[in-house]
Amino acid sequence: MRYMAFDRPVLRRTPGLTFWRLLGSGRGASTSMGADLRRWALLAVWRDERDLDRFLRDSPVAERWRSTTRESWQVRLIPLASRGNWNGVAPFGPLPTSPPGLPPGDASGFPHGGAGGPDPGGPVAVLTRASIRPARLVAFYRSVPGVDRLLAEQDGCLASVGVGEWPLARQGTFSLWRDAAAMRDFAHRGRAHRQVIGRTRAEGWYSEELFARFSPYASEGTWDGADPLA
Repeated sequence: MRYMAFDRPVLRRTPGLTFWRLLGSGRGASTSMGADLRRWALLAVWRDERDLDRFLRDSPVAERWRSTTRESWQVRLIPLASRGNWNGVAPFGPLPTSPPGLPPGDASGFPHGGAGGPDPGGPVAVLTRASIRPARLVAFYRSVPGVDRLLAEQDGCLASVGVGEWPLARQGTFSLWRDAAAMRDFAHRGRAHRQVIGRTRAEGWYSEELFARFSPYASEGTWDGADPLA
């Protein structure tokens, strides 16, 4: 846990790293309250792939991943579409948002296929993130178990994890899907998920939200014993 603080100055000085966040994670695949204090994540946006390769080769942060962790997994992603901001910033640059005829994305903590952009075929990754208003925290966490159950039963979800910058109030998910069709099926056919989407809008749960969709093109290592994209 101490490296959640000690890595920050190193990352600020890393050439080519245009946006980054150190994130804690939930237990297992759940997005409910509770944290796995042994598991954490780094979201990183790079100016180009050479900067990433240099970081993985030379940075003391990456060296510690190799030498002291029991397990690690990394994935390289091309952003396809993004809607919303993260602390006032659009971290993935100007990208397509929802095309005509599709509902807008939301950061309810769960992917629902709202961000448009091209469909490259094959697996897709989804990142959601939200700043939850204090008065809406109880409603948000009461809604989580039903969607967690739906997600666990969903055919086509390869892996998912809850992530967060702060305990409780700044939460998100990262999920991997067999293809865009599986992601959309979860979004539109699950009653619990549709209800959450409706309530987030009607009751104003979030002060800020982001939904982004990506195409994974390379991965390395294991996540719970296997590479979900293998």
